Amino acid sequence: MKLKVTDNLKWLTLLITGSTLLCCALPILLVSLGLGATVASLNFNVPGLYFLAEHKVWTFSISAVLLLFLVWIIWRPNQSCPNDPELAKYCETSKKWNKRVFFLSVAIWLTSFFASYLLLPLREFLNL
Repeated sequence: MKLKVTDNLKWLTLLITGSTLLCCALPILLVSLGLGATVASLNFNVPGLYFLAEHKVWTFSISAVLLLFLVWIIWRPNQSCPNDPELAKYCETSKKWNKRVFFLSVAIWLTSFFASYLLLPLREFLNL
Protein backbone atom coordinates (compact mmCIF):
# COMPACT_ATOMS: atom_id res chain seq x y z
CA MET A 1 0.00 0.00 0.00
CA LYS A 2 1.11 3.52 -0.68
CA LEU A 3 1.93 5.78 2.20
CA LYS A 4 0.05 9.03 2.34
CA VAL A 5 1.55 12.41 3.07
CA THR A 6 0.14 12.24 6.60
CA ASP A 7 2.02 9.02 7.30
CA ASN A 8 5.32 10.65 6.38
CA LEU A 9 4.43 13.96 8.03
CA LYS A 10 3.66 12.40 11.40
CA TRP A 11 7.12 10.85 11.58
CA LEU A 12 8.77 14.05 10.35
CA THR A 13 6.94 16.00 13.05
CA LEU A 14 8.01 13.51 15.72
CA LEU A 15 11.61 13.73 14.51
CA ILE A 16 11.66 17.52 14.53
CA THR A 17 9.96 17.86 17.91
CA GLY A 18 12.36 15.22 19.20
CA SER A 19 15.18 17.51 18.07
CA THR A 20 13.82 20.22 20.37
CA LEU A 21 14.07 17.75 23.22
CA LEU A 22 17.64 16.82 22.30
CA CYS A 23 18.85 20.37 21.78
CA CYS A 24 17.26 22.08 24.70
CA ALA A 25 15.62 19.94 27.38
CA LEU A 26 18.09 17.05 27.59
CA PRO A 27 21.18 19.22 28.21
CA ILE A 28 19.37 21.15 30.93
CA LEU A 29 18.31 17.91 32.60
CA LEU A 30 21.81 16.43 32.42
CA VAL A 31 23.45 19.57 33.81
CA SER A 32 20.85 19.67 36.61
CA LEU A 33 21.82 16.10 37.49
CA GLY A 34 25.50 17.07 37.63
CA LEU A 35 26.41 15.57 34.28
CA GLY A 36 27.81 18.70 32.65
CA ALA A 37 30.79 16.79 31.25
CA THR A 38 28.37 14.50 29.45
CA VAL A 39 26.69 17.49 27.82
CA ALA A 40 30.07 18.88 26.77
CA SER A 41 31.02 15.50 25.32
CA LEU A 42 27.71 15.23 23.45
CA ASN A 43 28.10 18.72 21.99
CA PHE A 44 31.65 17.90 20.89
CA ASN A 45 30.83 14.50 19.37
CA VAL A 46 27.41 15.36 17.86
CA PRO A 47 27.85 18.74 16.16
CA GLY A 48 24.19 18.90 15.13
CA LEU A 49 23.15 19.31 18.76
CA TYR A 50 25.20 22.47 19.10
CA PHE A 51 23.71 23.86 15.89
CA LEU A 52 20.15 23.15 17.14
CA ALA A 53 20.90 24.75 20.50
CA GLU A 54 22.39 27.83 18.83
CA HIS A 55 19.27 28.20 16.69
CA LYS A 56 16.65 27.07 19.20
CA VAL A 57 14.24 29.86 18.25
CA TRP A 58 14.16 28.52 14.70
CA THR A 59 14.00 24.93 15.91
CA PHE A 60 11.00 25.65 18.12
CA SER A 61 9.31 27.82 15.50
CA ILE A 62 9.61 25.28 12.70
CA SER A 63 8.44 22.43 14.90
CA ALA A 64 5.47 24.51 16.14
CA VAL A 65 4.45 25.30 12.56
CA LEU A 66 4.69 21.60 11.68
CA LEU A 67 2.55 20.71 14.68
CA LEU A 68 -0.08 23.26 13.66
CA PHE A 69 -0.04 21.88 10.12
CA LEU A 70 -0.45 18.37 11.53
CA VAL A 71 -3.48 19.57 13.54
CA TRP A 72 -5.07 20.68 10.30
CA ILE A 73 -4.23 17.40 8.55
CA ILE A 74 -5.55 15.20 11.35
CA TRP A 75 -8.74 17.10 12.19
CA ARG A 76 -9.67 18.73 8.90
CA PRO A 77 -13.33 18.38 7.90
CA ASN A 78 -14.70 16.10 5.18
CA GLN A 79 -12.32 13.21 5.79
CA SER A 80 -13.61 9.79 4.94
CA CYS A 81 -12.18 6.33 4.71
CA PRO A 82 -12.65 4.11 1.63
CA ASN A 83 -15.53 1.66 1.38
CA ASP A 84 -13.23 -1.33 0.93
CA PRO A 85 -13.05 -3.08 4.35
CA GLU A 86 -9.30 -3.68 4.19
CA LEU A 87 -8.53 -0.11 3.21
CA ALA A 88 -11.02 1.22 5.76
CA LYS A 89 -9.26 -0.75 8.49
CA TYR A 90 -5.90 0.66 7.37
CA CYS A 91 -7.38 4.15 7.27
CA GLU A 92 -8.75 3.91 10.82
CA THR A 93 -5.49 2.48 12.14
CA SER A 94 -3.58 5.26 10.44
CA LYS A 95 -5.85 7.89 11.99
CA LYS A 96 -5.32 6.42 15.47
CA TRP A 97 -1.55 6.39 15.03
CA ASN A 98 -1.56 9.91 13.63
CA LYS A 99 -3.27 11.13 16.78
CA ARG A 100 -0.94 9.17 19.07
CA VAL A 101 2.18 10.45 17.38
CA PHE A 102 0.74 13.97 17.37
CA PHE A 103 0.09 13.96 21.12
CA LEU A 104 3.54 12.47 21.77
CA SER A 105 5.06 15.22 19.62
CA VAL A 106 3.13 17.91 21.49
CA ALA A 107 4.26 16.48 24.84
CA ILE A 108 7.89 16.52 23.68
CA TRP A 109 7.55 20.07 22.35
CA LEU A 110 5.92 21.36 25.55
CA THR A 111 8.53 19.68 27.74
CA SER A 112 11.33 21.17 25.69
CA PHE A 113 9.72 24.61 25.62
CA PHE A 114 9.26 24.56 29.39
CA ALA A 115 12.87 23.50 29.96
CA SER A 116 14.29 25.99 27.47
CA TYR A 117 12.28 29.12 28.16
CA LEU A 118 10.32 28.85 31.41
CA LEU A 119 12.37 26.76 33.84
CA LEU A 120 15.12 29.27 34.60
CA PRO A 121 12.80 32.29 35.07
CA LEU A 122 10.55 30.16 37.26
CA ARG A 123 13.51 29.01 39.32
CA GLU A 124 14.75 32.58 39.76
CA PHE A 125 11.27 33.73 40.74
CA LEU A 126 10.89 30.99 43.36
CA ASN A 127 14.33 31.71 44.89
CA LEU A 128 13.39 35.29 45.77
